[in-house]
Amino acid sequence: MIVRTRATVRIGAAAALAVTAMGGLAACSSPAGGSADTGAAAPSASSGGSAAAGGSASAATGTWTETGEYQTPGGRESVEVTLTAEDGTVTAVEVKGSGGSPNSQRYQGQFISGISAEVVGKPLATLKVGAVSGSSLTGQGFNAAVDEIRSDAA
Repeated sequence: MIVRTRATVRIGAAAALAVTAMGGLAACSSPAGGSADTGAAAPSASSGGSAAAGGSASAATGTWTETGEYQTPGGRESVEVTLTAEDGTVTAVEVKGSGGSPNSQRYQGQFISGISAEVVGKPLATLKVGAVSGSSLTGQGFNAAVDEIRSDAA
């Protein structure tokens, strides 16, 4: 069993991933023509999971949960990502948003509704998303959480 302590990870504005979720909210898209600010990821403790023979995310089997933060025009938001993989391939994803404002709730909801289709069946080792269902910033938080999940799975 892998146990992780809390850490802060910086991500660039270009970082982005997607996940499907149940009952979550949150994410804002950047204003037209605007760019996203840098966010930070504050991971939670991971749950069960192991890497097969190679000791890497490319052969990982298990379920992990991490939280990724990102910056929106309205302030900081976060998403909790639970990802399941078998032999390094994503088999399930759940995202829960923090949605502090009606705008964030709307964008996070859009992201959550489309994330599963974007990531299930994809390799964990290279998983990364951009805008999902019209939500461009939530993916940054998602990608930050997935970076931590890859680290946990290794």
